[in-house]
Amino acid sequence: MTNLTTTLSLTREIAREVVAIHAERCDRDAAWPQEGIGAMQAAGLAGLVVPRSDGGLGHGLAALAQVCEILGHECASTAICFGMHCVGSAMIAAHVTQSQRERFLTPIVEGRHITTLSLSEPGTGSHFYLPQTRIEARCDGYVLNGKKTFVTNGGYADSYVVSAATAKAQPGSEFSCVILSKDNAGLRWGPAWSGLGLRGNSSRTLELADAHCSREDVLGREGDQIWYIFNVVCPYFLIALSATYTGVANAALAEARRHLIERHHAHNGLTLAQVPVMQHRLGGLWARLERTRSLVRCAAEQFDAGDPDALLAVMAAKVEAADCVMRVVDESQTMCGGISYRDGTRLHRMSRDARAAPLMSPTTDVLRIWIGRALLGQPLLAD
Repeated sequence: MTNLTTTLSLTREIAREVVAIHAERCDRDAAWPQEGIGAMQAAGLAGLVVPRSDGGLGHGLAALAQVCEILGHECASTAICFGMHCVGSAMIAAHVTQSQRERFLTPIVEGRHITTLSLSEPGTGSHFYLPQTRIEARCDGYVLNGKKTFVTNGGYADSYVVSAATAKAQPGSEFSCVILSKDNAGLRWGPAWSGLGLRGNSSRTLELADAHCSREDVLGREGDQIWYIFNVVCPYFLIALSATYTGVANAALAEARRHLIERHHAHNGLTLAQVPVMQHRLGGLWARLERTRSLVRCAAEQFDAGDPDALLAVMAAKVEAADCVMRVVDESQTMCGGISYRDGTRLHRMSRDARAAPLMSPTTDVLRIWIGRALLGQPLLAD
């Protein structure tokens, strides 16, 4: 069984020798990070959060945070894609049946299967817990009809965890999640993803047109998926995002530090590292990054330990990580000057990747509302 030290060592090696090498091409060509994801699978890390009882590595959010930060330091797209695979894996594993274990978890653990979530929809935006996709019972199972958006790993994953509600369900009251295989005849993919940043994550649109699934494809009990939202989706997804963007911020700060040390003024021979205002700026950014990293890791550890207030910390971690990466990347570009705005530079890529941080659902605004409601004893999903 791979322990955490070995897991992180393998991840660093993959990040350095595979992910970093393909990061620029992944961004330039909007190419899904096959090499990086494949290397994680080949190293036996695809079952990172799958319980040991199901053959996985049995790691929790603390490990997921460190793995996504390491990957995010080199390529945000690779980190997001792997993170979403882990969220999907955790969803399947939460109340897995024997059939689901054999068809999904075992191939995941063996490095033969990538999964992901498909919750967001064009009509509800960041309110991903209000699916308009409909699920209808048939004598031989279920049929789903609807449209999903921003499906990370879209078209590349082997399975998709999809949310849907019955026609009689009240908005926000109950819905179900099912697992659909990539070869399901009812899956119709939209055009290839072309975004400002995270250009390799294949965040595509998916139309469900009479997509059939069996009763064995339902996760947990029908209609109890709000439990999944706050016990699996939010903690795993938010920590994966927070850690990815902490990695991006760390990489941006490293770029700025390197530039300040190496850049000389021709007129006096001094490096930028000798300029007090640059020292002041770099020191402030370093402290902000360390505060954010500490919050992300502490929130993950709280969740793993079963702390009842862990979800608040997890939500706050994503908010702070989004603010942090935007500030650190922006300030790093300012310190590096005009050269960092050239197309093809690392900071140029990171500035585009960072823009998605506050927008990815749950958005910064939604999370701050949820945190406030929780502190005031109000229902999180109130209208």
